[in-house]
Amino acid sequence: MAFRLKLVPSETRIDFFRWQKLTFGLSALMMIASVIVLFVNGLNFGIDFRGGTTIRTEATQPVDVGAYRAALSGMELGDVAITQVFDPSFRDDQHVAQVRISAQDGVESVTPETIRAIEAALQQVEPSITFAAVESVGPKVSGELIQTAIYAVLAALVAISIYIWLRFEWQFSVGAIVSLVHDVLITMGVFALFQIRFDLATVAALLTIVGYSINDTVVVFDRLRENLMKYKKRALRELMNLSVNETLSRTVMTSGTTLLALIALLVLGGDVIRGFVFAITFGILIGTYSSIYVAKNFVLWLGVKRNWDKNDPETQEGRKKRVKSPFEGAEEV
Repeated sequence: MAFRLKLVPSETRIDFFRWQKLTFGLSALMMIASVIVLFVNGLNFGIDFRGGTTIRTEATQPVDVGAYRAALSGMELGDVAITQVFDPSFRDDQHVAQVRISAQDGVESVTPETIRAIEAALQQVEPSITFAAVESVGPKVSGELIQTAIYAVLAALVAISIYIWLRFEWQFSVGAIVSLVHDVLITMGVFALFQIRFDLATVAALLTIVGYSINDTVVVFDRLRENLMKYKKRALRELMNLSVNETLSRTVMTSGTTLLALIALLVLGGDVIRGFVFAITFGILIGTYSSIYVAKNFVLWLGVKRNWDKNDPETQEGRKKRVKSPFEGAEEV
């Protein structure tokens, strides 16, 4: 006998509008709180955005990232990131690491004296270590990276809004964008509240969250469009509940399996990728919530237009016409 795991029953009848005022109020409160925390605490920018010094080390013995980090922990260098560098062109006895140190207060880069002290500390761990290159990133370059990151997120939101507008209607586009802004803003608020390092990897995580969240939202919107054409006289609120219930099993299964992999990375992945993984993990949770409770609520509030073809709905010609323009030129529900 085949065994099938079901996290959600095949048919559910959950009223997702039952706590509409509570969920809407909670979302609004979290967004306002995130803005306040961002202004009060600010983001804990990493080396990518604050500027600093990058040191490329070479040694004849394998790189021990933990030992390197322990050797530098007592030097009060601020934010330090250590990663091992792999390249097929390296010799067998060539082991390369990259040490990134954030800019110190009042200076644009680490001083030569500090560089020599870092080298001496690392040589206590690995006597063969040498510094192959030392490069500094000033505040001008880091400021440009912040600007570019903002443009990247805004461009993604604009492109998605245009796509949703063309695929559905402008009401759906507004609901989707509000949902995405909700996800990104609250995630950034959590980073500001707990002062988690915010760097280019986190920006990549935010863009990943945007893509994941809009995927969930589009699935619900697609089912809603199908139900709007199928049930021409049922109330919009009822059809929204039906659509979310019909896609709930898929949503829970997709989010659940993704979270299993992310939690494993969060626990076992190490400090280097922890901020990136945490951003995606939290983003998937808040993105799933917003797809169910935020996006469709705005569509319901704005209303949609429904124009049904006079031909027999079961004919191929009627179906083609309805798919081409299902919501144009009729009264609002």
